[in-house]
Amino acid sequence: MDRVKRTLAPYLLVLPGGLWLLLFFAVPMVTMLSLSLQEGDVVNGFVFTGHWQNYVESIADYQTQLIRSLVYGAITSGILIVMSFPVAYWIAFYGGKRKATYLFLILLPFFVSFVLRTISWRMLLTDDGVLLHPLKEAGILPDDFQVLGSATAVIAGLVYSFLPFMVLPIYVALERIDPRVVEAARDLYASPITSFRKVVFPLALPGVFAGVLMTFVPASSDYVNSELLGSSETTMLGQVIQSKFLSSSDYPSASALSFTLMALLLAGIFAYARSLGTEDVMKVAAR
Repeated sequence: MDRVKRTLAPYLLVLPGGLWLLLFFAVPMVTMLSLSLQEGDVVNGFVFTGHWQNYVESIADYQTQLIRSLVYGAITSGILIVMSFPVAYWIAFYGGKRKATYLFLILLPFFVSFVLRTISWRMLLTDDGVLLHPLKEAGILPDDFQVLGSATAVIAGLVYSFLPFMVLPIYVALERIDPRVVEAARDLYASPITSFRKVVFPLALPGVFAGVLMTFVPASSDYVNSELLGSSETTMLGQVIQSKFLSSSDYPSASALSFTLMALLLAGIFAYARSLGTEDVMKVAAR
């Protein structure tokens, strides 16, 4: 009996999580895949016909929004790496006893609703807002200068929205680095730049990899920032999918676009992992 319990114990532990994933991930995914191959409308109902043309038509109609979403996601991830690494580095190596406080301050704005924070950015970037209006009054900026409704505003909102998801993984990776390794590099007459390039950054790659995974995917599929901070010229695929699901009830096209975006994101992630050398990253992470 004890042997049976030991054998079943791991499966029983996995069972709750497995059921959750089955009900709220696998089943919806299969349902959405079925919808993407159906034809019909809300009035007459949808019928599964294996209509692959939904994918071809959706990509042809919204390829601009699709490419724009991937580009915005990539730019956001790149900016986040540049911004987050110095912050995480300083906290990890110079934060001292206040590391937890600094991390809490980074997370503090995210206790507020995602939508409310994005609306706050809209109020900040509007022409007569607290940021641009004084600069225009002072003559520093021209009267026709505008940020809201541009790609800059959307990307700025995305960077702000996902900043902690890049800082925290990089911080965890840097925190695991033995300071004696960095000291050894300096003892071997490595300059600070060489020490960072040859020692610190390679050891922090697992955090960078995890941060990109946690930012590129949601940034590319986001629609709140492009809806509130952008314009018709900055429409992302997430907006199109949201509109087709909730407004026009074009479920097959919306599902086809969702799967297309997901496939491209997965392909991009695998290509990114391969370029970094996933095995090398995992070996570093295991140390």
